[in-house]
Amino acid sequence: LVPRGLRRRWQLALNYASFAVTASLLGPLRCRGPFDVIFAYEPSPIFVGIPAIVLRRVKRAPLLFWVQDLWPESLSATGVVTSSFVLRAMTALVRFIYRRCDRVLVQSPGFVARVVAVGADPARVEYLPNWAESLYRPVEVEAVMPERAEMPEGFRVLFAGNIGAAQAFETILEAARMVRDLRDVHWVIVGDGHRRAWVEEQVRSLGLEGSVHLLGSRPVEAMPRYLSLGDVLLVTLRRNPIFELTIPTKLQSYLACGRPILAALDGEGARVVEEARAGLTCPAQDPAALADGVRRLHAMSAEERSSLGRSGRAYFEAHFDRERLVTRVEETMGAALAELKCAS
Repeated sequence: LVPRGLRRRWQLALNYASFAVTASLLGPLRCRGPFDVIFAYEPSPIFVGIPAIVLRRVKRAPLLFWVQDLWPESLSATGVVTSSFVLRAMTALVRFIYRRCDRVLVQSPGFVARVVAVGADPARVEYLPNWAESLYRPVEVEAVMPERAEMPEGFRVLFAGNIGAAQAFETILEAARMVRDLRDVHWVIVGDGHRRAWVEEQVRSLGLEGSVHLLGSRPVEAMPRYLSLGDVLLVTLRRNPIFELTIPTKLQSYLACGRPILAALDGEGARVVEEARAGLTCPAQDPAALADGVRRLHAMSAEERSSLGRSGRAYFEAHFDRERLVTRVEETMGAALAELKCAS
């Protein structure tokens, strides 16, 4: 019998491989006619680059590859893959893909050196941060809205997103245990993930049922209302050199909603929060520091916290505005197309 965890990994690997093969075969048939540019969005896995390269060759169009997740580093950082043979094979695949891209766009400045080290041409690597959709903005939630009815009364530390290994929920739960003396503090988790069952079990085991609330997933259109109901928005990552290079995608949404942020992470994500003066930061996987951050924000006046939120929103508009960044993408596409025409 194959252990469940190993079976799940093999299933994922087969899914990734079957997508790459199927998309490579069907892509040219489904995408008929000429195309000026091919744009590939790579949140994970890297296999999306294979059909993009096939289309690049068939259509003779430049390929822009937007890297959201470093491979193979993210595989080893999360413990998904530990085999040195598999990691070397993934490195070879990543090198193959990067060397066939006309532009490699990266979501964090910290990614630049890594993608160059794996094989990307330094002259063709550009920083392109993520943006938040326009629905993410400060909103007033009326008393009759269902989101408000779901929320516990008191000081809400709200986490939104994936409940996975990278998010260091051990740290969150230990910090929640350490601030139980603040009886009005509530930790609200809006999201889902493969560690949700473990988190629920730990909440019961630690006696945190009254202060930690798992609401589950919610529609994306409702998320700005949930975020606006948080007194503090929490973002966490594990302590790992790869995660230090990452700007969590939820950070843009948090900034856009104009709420104070508590960031328990290192590196680029912490830099953004500090540079924006949008809240407080503390080291990754440090429950005592996270608990202290909650205490400090809890002790602030509502106006002081609102000021942090306004500062974060202003930073978002200056650095992560969707319209400005889409314009940059269009300019990069135009430059890559012009290069290709000159080369031919």
